[in-house]
Amino acid sequence: MTDHEEFLAWVRTALYEAELSLHNGDAAPRRALWSRNEPVSILGARLSAHGQQEIDVLFAALANSLSDCTSYAFDLQAYDVMGGMAYTAGLEHTSVLIDGQPRAYTLRATQVYRRESGAWRVAHRHADPVTE
Repeated sequence: MTDHEEFLAWVRTALYEAELSLHNGDAAPRRALWSRNEPVSILGARLSAHGQQEIDVLFAALANSLSDCTSYAFDLQAYDVMGGMAYTAGLEHTSVLIDGQPRAYTLRATQVYRRESGAWRVAHRHADPVTE
């Protein structure tokens, strides 16, 4: 399996499952895939964070507000692997309860990854809502 194939398989399994778990109120799988090395950052559609402590607070806040995800799909638009770094860019289509209210939305999401001890870890995320 090439580096590209291995990375894409990870995106479509572990990363996808972690995002689905977050949208059902469990941030632990997502946090497990994030780097514990600085720098880490999120420029999010709802919340932003820089550094480990802020990331932990952000993930807890998201998990507390999200529940009952009825659909989550990641439409990968572009990706590449360059040695120990990789990125993805795509659209996230989600239907979920946010603070108990049903919402459906699409985010443009770009993430940067680092290979750490042989495993892919997320180092940066930028997401913003797609507006009509």
